[in-house]
Amino acid sequence: MTLQRWTDEMLDDLASSTIELRESVTELRESVTELREGFADVRESTTELRESVTELRKGFVDVQENITEIKDSIDGLRITSQALLQVAAQSQRDMEAMKERQAELEQQQTEFRQRQAESDQRFNILLEEVRFLIRGKTDD
Repeated sequence: MTLQRWTDEMLDDLASSTIELRESVTELRESVTELREGFADVRESTTELRESVTELRKGFVDVQENITEIKDSIDGLRITSQALLQVAAQSQRDMEAMKERQAELEQQQTEFRQRQAESDQRFNILLEEVRFLIRGKTDD
């Protein structure tokens, strides 16, 4: 093997390279530290995001439950309104039937009054005739 002697220039180059290597290692360590801090921030952000998603899911479930309750209320209102419409329609039919019956009764009452007036008139005529006959007999 051959021995090589180190010259001052070679030693200076080696020292310079060592210094540069140490600086590079330091920079690399700083970069690794920054990356670790960045990963920690990312983990924290991910955790916060997961919590937000969980809260949103809970909120969505609450909204779905509210929508279901509203639909049930709407169905109840629809049934109630249909029942009220049926009652109103029946009431209207009953009212019309009552008006017809009232008109019939008024017609019957009018006919009765007319017959009563005719009967009264005939009675008065007969009464006059009876009076006339009674007067004629008393004059004899």
